[in-house]
Amino acid sequence: MKTTAARGSLAGLLALWALTRGALLLCVLKVVVFPGPDVTSDVSVIYRGWYDVLRTGTFPLDDVTWQYPPAAALAILSPGLLPFLEYATAFFVLALVADVVTLALLLYAGRGPGRTRGGAWVWVAGVPLLGPTVYARYDVMVTAVAVAALLAAGRYPRVMGALAGFGALLKVWPALLLLGVRRRAAWVSAAVTGAGAAALFAVLMPGAFAFLTFQRDRGTEVESLGSLVFHVARHHGWEGEVLLNYGSVEFLGPYVPWVSTGALVLSGAALAWLVLWRLLATRSEAHTVADAAFVAVLLFTTTSRVISPQYMVWLVGLAAVCLCFRGSRMRLPVALVLVASFVTVLEFPLWFAHVVASDPLGIGLLVLRNGLLVAASLLAARRLWSATVPLPAPLPRQPAARSSETPVSS
Repeated sequence: MKTTAARGSLAGLLALWALTRGALLLCVLKVVVFPGPDVTSDVSVIYRGWYDVLRTGTFPLDDVTWQYPPAAALAILSPGLLPFLEYATAFFVLALVADVVTLALLLYAGRGPGRTRGGAWVWVAGVPLLGPTVYARYDVMVTAVAVAALLAAGRYPRVMGALAGFGALLKVWPALLLLGVRRRAAWVSAAVTGAGAAALFAVLMPGAFAFLTFQRDRGTEVESLGSLVFHVARHHGWEGEVLLNYGSVEFLGPYVPWVSTGALVLSGAALAWLVLWRLLATRSEAHTVADAAFVAVLLFTTTSRVISPQYMVWLVGLAAVCLCFRGSRMRLPVALVLVASFVTVLEFPLWFAHVVASDPLGIGLLVLRNGLLVAASLLAARRLWSATVPLPAPLPRQPAARSSETPVSS
């Protein structure tokens, strides 16, 4: 009976995946027009332009929108593996392949004692909540690498480290996957892989690390937590403006550097908390590495100067890994992230014009989405701490002091 139910559940899962991914492909291929701005222009225009430059053996040194580590070049060049397809179409197909690989990894990880298919369900349901943006950015490819790394952590620490090191050269954040890992082999493997690949890119392709300067000069993006200050301030005489800057729509004007610095301070505080947790945590279970990675990336995403819609793909992927383990305590934070993912597709691309205009609908959507992320961050951090950091030992009770006076008889 259980076998029949399991097969039915798997069939339903795969049917839902096929239905939702078919819909996403129809949207990015423009068979069906998704409301709002065209999310595919990043691939057909920006990525395609980078592809032409990268093929010459150098990075886009004069393009400030190139803000990615050197291994990102591999993702941008990958459509060349399908020369019989137009660039954008090939990219969408490879994004679908990354989606399939991620699902297969999660289904495999859900087998055995203490495991569940809940992670696969989170991935199948969470990705379409973000709309066609998922297939129109290379973040789904990075997420596939990160999911593989986390699932390898238990039995293959060297593989985990190598994947995390490589992932960090794709988009930096996979370096956070190592936070909860205690096995030295994983850290050594990550360092060797990352340093080796970085050196190779530096030697073979000029400008491999120009992205560091471009990232440093970014401002406050209109969807970030800090942007809410300026969305409200625009209604009270703030004399700034909203412009396309460094590849995203950002606020420019008075006090923007202050808010951007505040975001960096919050990220620094999150890092300090994570380091403290790492030093004090003594309890570890099979799901701790995944839970810690989810919390770390969630904290840095929430406090970032930029919360682009594709960032949510990272959180959905890590949330899915957490829910492969029955013992994970991240179920409620994961649910909040999934709701935030749905709100994200409402603010971009569906009603992005309202966000840019800072009208009540746009502000309301950002308050809701970012509020959900803040709530998920605080709740996830608290649960990670309480599950892994032991409570201080109670002070021993002192015996009651005896009186030195001699009782007086009446």
